[in-house]
Amino acid sequence: MRTVGIRQFRDQATTLMKLGETIRIERNGKPIGFFVPIPTPKHNRTETTESLDRVGEVVERVLERTGLSEEELVHALAP
Repeated sequence: MRTVGIRQFRDQATTLMKLGETIRIERNGKPIGFFVPIPTPKHNRTETTESLDRVGEVVERVLERTGLSEEELVHALAP
C-alpha cells in the first residue's frame, strides 16, 4: 500500500488515482483516510455505490458499538 501526505495527495490526486492501488493518506505521520480504487465496468456503478453505502453503514455501527472514534478505528486497522 502506498502512503502519501495530505498535501501530496491533494496536489497529485489525479496521477495517484490512475495508479489503481490503495493509498493511505496521512497528516503529520498519522493516517486520516484511504483511497481505495474500484475497478468496475460502467454498468456496475449502481451496484458498487450500494456496496460502498453498506460498508459505510457497517463502519458507523462499529463506531457506535465500540465507542471508538474514527481516528482510533483507522489506527486499529492501519498496518
